[in-house]
Amino acid sequence: MANVKRRPNGRWRARYRDPSGAEHSRHFLRRIDAERWLVSVESSKLHGDYVDPALGKQTFGAYVDEWLATKAGVGARTRINIVGRIENYARPSFGSMPLGAVRPMHARTLVAELTARGLAPSTVKAVALTTGQVFAQAVRDGIITRSPFADLELPPERHREEMRFLDADQVNALAGAIDDRYCSAVYVAAYGGLRAGELWALKLERVNVLARTIDVVESLSEIHGQVVVGPTKTGKRRTVTVPRFLATMIGEHIGHYSSNGYLFTSAMGDPVRHRNFMRRNYKPAVMAAELPEGLRFHDLRHTCAALLIANGRHLEEVKDYIGHSSIRVTSDRYGHLFPKARAELADALDATFQNAVPQNLADSLRTGGQIVAFRNANQAPV
Repeated sequence: MANVKRRPNGRWRARYRDPSGAEHSRHFLRRIDAERWLVSVESSKLHGDYVDPALGKQTFGAYVDEWLATKAGVGARTRINIVGRIENYARPSFGSMPLGAVRPMHARTLVAELTARGLAPSTVKAVALTTGQVFAQAVRDGIITRSPFADLELPPERHREEMRFLDADQVNALAGAIDDRYCSAVYVAAYGGLRAGELWALKLERVNVLARTIDVVESLSEIHGQVVVGPTKTGKRRTVTVPRFLATMIGEHIGHYSSNGYLFTSAMGDPVRHRNFMRRNYKPAVMAAELPEGLRFHDLRHTCAALLIANGRHLEEVKDYIGHSSIRVTSDRYGHLFPKARAELADALDATFQNAVPQNLADSLRTGGQIVAFRNANQAPV
C-alpha cells in the first residue's frame, strides 16, 4: 500500500509499489506535496499510464543509439539524413541528458537556437520531427509518459519551393533537345509523374507496354559513390497507366537502349547516376530548348500534376497517379491550380450546352438574354 511517513530529519517519505511489486519512494519537504505525488502515481497505475521512473534515467544518447539500430523501413538516403540530424543537432543538445529530464522547454530551446543560427525553416522542422520520433518511441516503450516534442510550435516556412510547369510544347522542346537515349525518360517524368529515383530504378519486368502500365516499386540513389536501390519515398508501390503514345515510345526505347534489366541506362549500359545525367544531359538540353535556366528535373513531375489538373482530374486522382503520401500534400502543392481548372471545366460545360441548346432558347439567349445579380428578400435593391 502507498503511504506517507515523516522521517527523523523532518522530511516526508512517500512510498508505493509499482505494478510488478517493486517498492519506490521519494522524499518531500511538505506532507501535502508527498500526498499529491502519491495520488498522481496511483492514478497513472489505475489508468495504465504508469512509467517506472528508473527507466527515464537512461540518457538520450544511449537510447537514440538503440533507436537507430532498430529504425527499419527507410531507404539508404533517408537513413543518412536521419543520422545527420541526430549527430549534428539532437545529440549535442540532449546526448547526456536522461530521457525523463528533457522538458518541452528544452525542445523549444533547440528550435530557437537552430532558427537563430540561420537554418532554413524546413531544416529546423526536419530536425524537430526526427528528434520527436525518438521521444515518441520512448513513450511507446514505456520509458517516459509524454514526448517533450509533442505539440511543439515550429517556425513557418517563409518560402515555398518554387515550382515551374511546362506546357506540352515545352516538354516536346526539352525532349527534342536531349540525347535520344533519354528522350522517353523526359516524357515518362512529364506524363507519368515519376520521381527521378523511381525513373532510374525501373526494371524491365515492371513495365508492361501492352497494358500501358508501369509498376513503381523502388527508387535508385547514389550514396558515397555507390548506386543503391531501395523503397520509394513514401514506401508504397503504385501502378501508373501511361498514355498510348508513351507506351509506344517506351516500347521503341526498350528495343534501342535498355540493358542489364533496367529500362533506362547510361551510355555504358549501367544504371543512371542522376548527378551525371543532370550535368551532362539535362542542363545542356534545358539551355538548348531555351527553357528557364533554373528548371529542375523534378519540375517535370510538377508538370504532370498540372496537366492532370488542367484536364479536370480530382485531387485524389492526382495524388494516386503521382504517388503522394496524402491528399494534403497534393493540395498544399497544387491546390492553387484548381481555380483555373474549374474555369476551364465551366467553359467546357458551356460549350456542351451551346452545341445541344434548342433553337428557340438559343435565339432567346442571343437577343434577350440578360444576367441579373441575385439578391435575397432582405437586401436593398442594387
